[in-house]
Amino acid sequence: MSEFSSTLLTAVSFGLLFAAALASMLVGRRRLWITWLVFPLMGFAGLAALLAAGVVLLGNPGFDSTLPLGLPWLPWHLRMDGLSAFFLALIGIGTITSSLFGPGYVREYLRGPYPLGLLGLMTSLFIIGMELVVLADDAFSFMIAWELMSVSSYFLVAYQHHQPANRRAAFLYLLMAQIGAVLILLSFGIFASFGGAFTFDAFRAIQLSPIWASVAFGLGLLGFGMKAGMFPVHAWLPEAHPVAPSHISALMSGVMLKVAIYGFVRLTFDLIGTLYWSWGVVLLIVGSVTALFGVLYALMQNDVKRLLAYSSVENIGIIFIGLGLAVLFIGAGYPKLGSLGLIAALYHALSHALFKSLLFLGAGTILQQTHEHDMGKMGGLIRRMPWTALFFLIGCISISALPPFTGFVSEWLTFQTALQATILESGVLRAVVPITAAMLALTGALAATCFVKLYGIVFLGQPRSRRVKHAREGTSGMLWGQGLLAGLCLLFGILGAPTVAILSRVVAGLTGSHVTSATAHGWLWLTPVAPEVASYSGPMVLFGVTLALLAWGAVYLLLCKHRRLKPIQRGPAWGCGFGRLTPNMQYTGTAFVMPIQQIFRPVWRVHEEQQRELSTELRSHPTQLGYQLQIEDITWRWLYQPVVKLIQASARKVGLLQTGNLRHYLTYSFVTLVVLLWLIS
Repeated sequence: MSEFSSTLLTAVSFGLLFAAALASMLVGRRRLWITWLVFPLMGFAGLAALLAAGVVLLGNPGFDSTLPLGLPWLPWHLRMDGLSAFFLALIGIGTITSSLFGPGYVREYLRGPYPLGLLGLMTSLFIIGMELVVLADDAFSFMIAWELMSVSSYFLVAYQHHQPANRRAAFLYLLMAQIGAVLILLSFGIFASFGGAFTFDAFRAIQLSPIWASVAFGLGLLGFGMKAGMFPVHAWLPEAHPVAPSHISALMSGVMLKVAIYGFVRLTFDLIGTLYWSWGVVLLIVGSVTALFGVLYALMQNDVKRLLAYSSVENIGIIFIGLGLAVLFIGAGYPKLGSLGLIAALYHALSHALFKSLLFLGAGTILQQTHEHDMGKMGGLIRRMPWTALFFLIGCISISALPPFTGFVSEWLTFQTALQATILESGVLRAVVPITAAMLALTGALAATCFVKLYGIVFLGQPRSRRVKHAREGTSGMLWGQGLLAGLCLLFGILGAPTVAILSRVVAGLTGSHVTSATAHGWLWLTPVAPEVASYSGPMVLFGVTLALLAWGAVYLLLCKHRRLKPIQRGPAWGCGFGRLTPNMQYTGTAFVMPIQQIFRPVWRVHEEQQRELSTELRSHPTQLGYQLQIEDITWRWLYQPVVKLIQASARKVGLLQTGNLRHYLTYSFVTLVVLLWLIS
């Protein structure tokens, strides 16, 4: 019965998404239909997907189906196990919250030149593609679903195509997506060449040699890592996320990046089977560098969505650190600790899906109401948008890994796994893992600094522009979408032990090892290794925070009552000879991170320009001062620009063949025919 339920709910989800796609094509000039029909259909589809995944995650069996869709000799195979159900749940949550947020957000497009029918169609196909990726059980259907996900999201990135920056970002995204797809296809090709079939069951049945297994692992790491935003193949991410509609940015960053993580986990822990500790070292290095560089580049950004995009790179690095610890410990012969590392990685994938979707939706509300991308023109929004400020604060606290929210639990589990490195026999490995943990700690501190800057500049202080001064709260649907994600950030931060128990069942299906010690003391205490080593109780932390807030409130009320009894005379403060406080006297985002910029200066390509205009009457007296700072991603210079120059040089040489002479073209055709005949014969 439960298998039938999961199958039925999954079919309902796909049916509703196809209905939403069809309705989008029929919208035409009736653009309000998309807010009253298409988004609700997508929301119910997300709910059906979430329920289908919940049935399996609660311990019921999934399903295994064959659909007569592909080629006659190559039908589609769909399968839902614990891992598929977990990522399908993330897709469901992202779809529900985006469908709540979307109707209010797309109002700005109602009178614009961009067709809302295309937006609804491509969003529906994008979600269908993501769901099919996590359910595909053969390489053929997986790659078709992967391409559907990539191509539909390309149209979403290029939705506002009248702007050149959007077209450039979309082209870069599609180019890197196709390169990644080719690498994934080559990785699957290794399995198919040895197994003689394209189904994942055939892949699991073969035993690759260490060399071929390493090649398949490396190709998968590059292919899936390119889609996930792994450094240094992350260049598309900070370009594409800021230009897409904000609810699409939430889906791409919060969900699509996790679909790439799913593909890598499926390949490494399920299809390859045998793991080698050296792969874990590679993942630890890649994850550490990705996390550190991601947060450093996020710190330097003044565009809100671009900052969040680089922050996604950082969090992908943290997930790869957890995966690296899992591979390292399993390869070294400690499957329980490896399972704990995999649980930490999946938990952080869940955490990032929640708080990054929340932050992108909050950023979308801010951009819609202020029409400003530069945080240097914002400020004081906590007075104009109090609910958005509250939900955004929860997202900032969660992403900064502070209790009692979900980001703390996932990163704490990663640290607890890394601290068990003393059990390893190799002295080199015992040194590598603590270094990784130290880089993770540095990343966490920098992330907290980054989001203190973001929240302080955007919401506190005084408005820096007229548009910000007259901003107002978003629609109720936009607030409900943010509020749901904020509540889930708190819920999964409190219920750490039950969440780990569910993830333990998911991981056991991949590694064969249960982490029973983590939940041995019930839902109240989380003990990942043993209670005498470390323990954490989200409910107790929440209780303590609540008591502290109540105590602060009581003291505040007493002080207010005391002030009413003895009124204090108020007058203008001495301004040290200056006038009143103006918005220009506030800290800017650039000034806030200037010390960090000086410390890590070699990481970026920094372009600084100071402008100084002097008075014509008194040359020593400046009338206007200006400062411009541009931070360029160093990977563009060292990795991408050489490739671009090589391609351009090759294109110029190939262009010499185009002489405009008919005799030359006939000669080319004749030579081509001769070569082909020679090859065939």
